[in-house]
Amino acid sequence: MVIFTERSGRKWGHAGTPSGVATGSRAQWDQRPLIAELVRQVGRELGEEDGVIVFDPSGFPKKGKQSVGVARQWCGRLGKVDNCQVGVYMAYVSRVDHALVDTRLYLPEEWARDRTRRKSVGVPKDVRFQTRHAQSLEMLQEHGHLLPHRWVAGDDEMSRNSGFRRDLHAACEQYLLAVPSNMLIRDLDAPTPEYNGQGAPRKRPFQRVDQWRDALRDDAWTKINVRDADKGPLEVEVATCRVRAKINQRAMKYDETLVIIRSLDEEGATKHDFYFSDAPRETTLKDFARVALSAHRVEEAIKRGKSEAGLADYEVRTWRGWHHHQTLSLIAAWFLTSETQRGKKMDAGDHVAASSRGHCHALARRLQIRHANANRQTQNPPTHPKRGSPVLSPQSI
Repeated sequence: MVIFTERSGRKWGHAGTPSGVATGSRAQWDQRPLIAELVRQVGRELGEEDGVIVFDPSGFPKKGKQSVGVARQWCGRLGKVDNCQVGVYMAYVSRVDHALVDTRLYLPEEWARDRTRRKSVGVPKDVRFQTRHAQSLEMLQEHGHLLPHRWVAGDDEMSRNSGFRRDLHAACEQYLLAVPSNMLIRDLDAPTPEYNGQGAPRKRPFQRVDQWRDALRDDAWTKINVRDADKGPLEVEVATCRVRAKINQRAMKYDETLVIIRSLDEEGATKHDFYFSDAPRETTLKDFARVALSAHRVEEAIKRGKSEAGLADYEVRTWRGWHHHQTLSLIAAWFLTSETQRGKKMDAGDHVAASSRGHCHALARRLQIRHANANRQTQNPPTHPKRGSPVLSPQSI
């Protein structure tokens, strides 16, 4: 095992002896071409027409105040406000598998406006304060055309801001975003109150989504078999209605669908998840359930990155060091995913002896090295059952 640090400017092997130069903040390489190649490969290998792009912030608890972006802010890993860094992650989810494809370090306002702190950790001059929603939209604009998708999903932190939903809607992106239980809605499917002949016609009052749920009858829920699981079919219950949402005393300018999914947690207790979507009326309940399940898989992807690819195991303080480490961890996680998929679809011809020269030549003929183009505007081609290029080949750097 090799651990990279910035304090010594070297990398140290497990025996504690220096073995080279660190790749953290001192190395002058640009991670963006690697990210572009990672996105291209994920889109090609896992891509489906109705794939789901998911955004999720994740916290890294930190001591002290010297590491870039560290501040007292909400840390999901700890479940409270504490000293931490926050990365905003972009994941791609399909029926084939899921993978993290990009990330942005969230730079709090106190950091963004402090020139001394910025200089001490090498924050580039062109980096300005961005909300997590703006960072997500930036990643979507940069990579969306390489990831076949029909949906954008995220947790309730992403949808509390009605502006994020409006921006996705304006960009013709179809979303299913989790919302907290206290969101206010007006049920557009319910009958309007009787007109008493005085003043303007009455409208149904706004109410919390959990209050609307509590008033549902038993036959309002539809049971959906989402997928087969190890312990049997995974079933959820779904209820929907057309609504007009209200945030900060202002109503949205277009109608949305409220989606409520009822299921059992790991301890057998009933839980409810609430979502807003701008999907067409004809969207099926099964599709809503599938996308909601896909949104939760980003947590699996982050957990996989942290447990198997060292996503949270770093000793860097600088802007460049953080992004370098994250990029290499995302690539490592994708390598593991890609090898797992390759093992599933490996044919008998792949099991010949490793010394077979003919087999090596056959593999070489199958490998087609392609380079990511940052200005590419067209959708990537349909996926193929066989991988066409090695995982992040050195030529793509």
